[in-house]
Amino acid sequence: MVAAASFVVAAGVVAGTLSAFDGDRRGPERARTPEVTASPRLAPLPALPSPSPSASDAESSAPASASASPSPSPSRSGAVRPRHGTAPAGRLYRHPGSQVLDWVRTHSGDPRHAVIASRIAEQPAAVWFADYAPDTVTARVAAVTSGAAAQGRVPVLVPYAIPGRDCGGHSQGGAPGPDAYDAWIDRFAAGLGSGEVIVVLEPDSVAQAACLSAAERADRFASLARAGRVLKDAGPRARVYFDAGHSGWNAPGKQAAWLRQAGAASPGSSDGIFSNVSNFHTTADEAAYDRRVLDALGGPAGLGAVIDTSRNGNGAPAGGEWCDPAGRKLGRTPTLDTGEARIDACLWVKLPGESDGCRGRPGTFTPSYAYDLASS
Repeated sequence: MVAAASFVVAAGVVAGTLSAFDGDRRGPERARTPEVTASPRLAPLPALPSPSPSASDAESSAPASASASPSPSPSRSGAVRPRHGTAPAGRLYRHPGSQVLDWVRTHSGDPRHAVIASRIAEQPAAVWFADYAPDTVTARVAAVTSGAAAQGRVPVLVPYAIPGRDCGGHSQGGAPGPDAYDAWIDRFAAGLGSGEVIVVLEPDSVAQAACLSAAERADRFASLARAGRVLKDAGPRARVYFDAGHSGWNAPGKQAAWLRQAGAASPGSSDGIFSNVSNFHTTADEAAYDRRVLDALGGPAGLGAVIDTSRNGNGAPAGGEWCDPAGRKLGRTPTLDTGEARIDACLWVKLPGESDGCRGRPGTFTPSYAYDLASS
């Protein structure tokens, strides 16, 4: 397959730390139409600063410290959930433990500080759970959801531990098998709480399924369908979105067929789909693609889509370059009020400035890259 932009997360990610390494998201590239949705309006930029010799271009994440006892699999509670088609009503949550915030706190004298702080660090972004650590995942999820609930805001969580993750590529890892994954999801779900939460379930898990054998694909789709049910059972206000790849990857009909097998058309498992995670395709292209996938998917009329807009302000680069490509910029700021039919949210699932592995160590916050994105 042809390389395209990818998001790959380090297996040691801790709750509350937007730490990730990036690698090789694959899929054929297609011709793109110009961006027609609005980019964020930003204040005038200062003059380009000279590099600071004291600024580090790779910050590590802090180690996990929380732990939790095993929790039983959640069961259907009977709590009333928002009807399909009703997006979360609150504002998005910015978790205080991200790499960019760590950099901002410790580099106040860096000439890039003001731009990175105001244009990236102040925005809410997703929190990834990419390590297979069953004993601690409940407490780490609960730390994020309880922090969000205390502020009356909506967190975005990314479970990323599917067996056979990334088909053995840069982000290989995950749970050792389907049973272990199912148990890990049970414990993940036990930390959701009762507040509003958006779950971006396993990026690449559906769009990349061609690398699996028929039996492995059936196991994966069964686990994903189960995961959706468990998450929605445990979190009465949880909204769960399934992997639709991006507009330059699988055809809408093919993607929808796989999504249907993975439970994405079932109201008991799914609120819709997500696309463009860590990619660069324009919001307009993704919205059009997502609507085609939803039409082919079927299911409740209220199923919607969320789009990762973190780095898509200039669209995807020519030739399918995926590793920290030059000339990209921030996309639409995260919002739950998109003004577009069937598009529930624009999110920053990939944190801008975390390297794909070319501008810095994979998954580490790279100030030079962050500044380029924020100042383009």
